[in-house]
Amino acid sequence: MRVPSPSNGMHTMSYQARQRWFSNGLFWRTFFLLTFLITASMVAWVASFRMVERGPRAEQMAAQIVSIVTITRAALTHSAPEMRRELLFDLASNEGIRIYPLEKTDKVTPPDDDSPVFPDLAYYVKQAMGDDTQFAAGVNDVDGFWVSFKIDEDEYWLMLDRGRLDHASSLQWLGWGSIALVLSLIGAVFISTLINQPLARLTAAARAIAKGQRPDALPESGPTEIREANLSFNQMVDDLARIESDRAVILAGISHDLRTPLARMQLEVEMAHLSDDARDGMHADLAQMDAIIGQFLDYAKPFDNSSFTPVDISGLLQDAASHSKRQADVQVTTNIGAGIEIMGNTVELERIISNLIENARRYGKTAQTDVANIDILCKHEGHSIKVEIADHGPGAPDSELEHLLRPFTRLDTARGQANGSGLGLAIVNRIVIRHNGKLHLRNREGGGLVVQMVFPQAPRSGSRKQAGV
Repeated sequence: MRVPSPSNGMHTMSYQARQRWFSNGLFWRTFFLLTFLITASMVAWVASFRMVERGPRAEQMAAQIVSIVTITRAALTHSAPEMRRELLFDLASNEGIRIYPLEKTDKVTPPDDDSPVFPDLAYYVKQAMGDDTQFAAGVNDVDGFWVSFKIDEDEYWLMLDRGRLDHASSLQWLGWGSIALVLSLIGAVFISTLINQPLARLTAAARAIAKGQRPDALPESGPTEIREANLSFNQMVDDLARIESDRAVILAGISHDLRTPLARMQLEVEMAHLSDDARDGMHADLAQMDAIIGQFLDYAKPFDNSSFTPVDISGLLQDAASHSKRQADVQVTTNIGAGIEIMGNTVELERIISNLIENARRYGKTAQTDVANIDILCKHEGHSIKVEIADHGPGAPDSELEHLLRPFTRLDTARGQANGSGLGLAIVNRIVIRHNGKLHLRNREGGGLVVQMVFPQAPRSGSRKQAGV
């Protein structure tokens, strides 16, 4: 896995943030698309319905008005004169129908011409009752639906309550539409979740693999596309696990088999009649070969993060700095906070610290000297722990920083690395990732390589008890 320098790291972190947003944003995009589709469909449906039902509605209302006028005229015409007052009272109190004589002095409020229904309504009523039929929205400051009719030569006003004629108002339409929209949005949330849940599972499983973990098998059920994708992913996880296991076995076997002839060669060198320089050179070569084999074993060794415990990383750095100060070709400057803990494996953390210090000692010597000046920093940064180990050597080309963390990569021209397996920084990166951390490389101003590790802070004791640690 490649770990970029801080400049590239910022880009990678922003890229990861965008990826996280898009993984969550897929849900929101689906939700908003469904919301837009539902809202547009509802608006179009309501508009179409009101346009289509305008004619039948006007005709129905006109028939109702004509029927009321006809029945009222017939009742008044055929009732006894002494009973008409009581009849008018009953119509007003029980049916909401009031009859008034039409006078030329009446103050008439014209009907609402903006109503989409009124033109058709007036047409149908006049067709049945005559073109001289009048309409009003109010007479003598009394609001209602007023329509004129004749009994013989006498003209009258018939007033109806608007509630008898008005169907659902715009406010009612808005209320019903809002309820339907809310129910539709709840359905949209359910549909979006149902669509994106398999992708969320797949994303979580891919992140687990990136952290060196083996995720639970994805369910091989559901729609054909999801089932085939999950089946392929599970097969890939099994293949990766088998390849990892085979690689570990092969590397361990090769390393183990090589150490037997190395031991014999060590014995033969001791017993051979060689000069001191030749013997020392062969011992150095054999020691280097043994160290390379050890790196192979470290890189191939399986790892279990379920046994992590709180580790005093500041104490490990102080011990490593104290040990390095005893070497003649190393000068160490420290800025290490006290009592800083992370969750991890003590042996593995000691290994990456010693690897980085040894890497800086070998390849980070200050220009024109044989001494490696090493700066060690450890501090809290938000909810994370930042650890930096830097040297004052020649550094490395910015374009090659990503390649330094690849296995078996050596930059001879950049760091003067004439030997080694190229696994040192790869092992460090591998262990950092398994500790849920991130590793960044950058060149420092004035020369030198900075290795920065960022780990999550260890939970407090109360949280560890709750977590069962």
